[in-house]
Amino acid sequence: EDVLSKDAGECAICLEDLQQGDTIARLPCLCIYHKGQVSLRTHIEFQKAACIGCIDEWFEVNRSCPEHPSD
Repeated sequence: EDVLSKDAGECAICLEDLQQGDTIARLPCLCIYHKGQVSLRTHIEFQKAACIGCIDEWFEVNRSCPEHPSD
């Protein structure tokens, strides 16, 4: 598992912030996305989603990076 060592902007799939401590997948193009359970942060509450990570779900139907589809 790869754990994010510092905040890194926004996940292009779920649009949630990539925050220090999040489990991530780092693709060969160096893009990073949530992997494993995804923490859903809202202005009202913080909850843990019991779902697979963004990139895992993406790769169920796609075979390329969401930001670099031609690679």
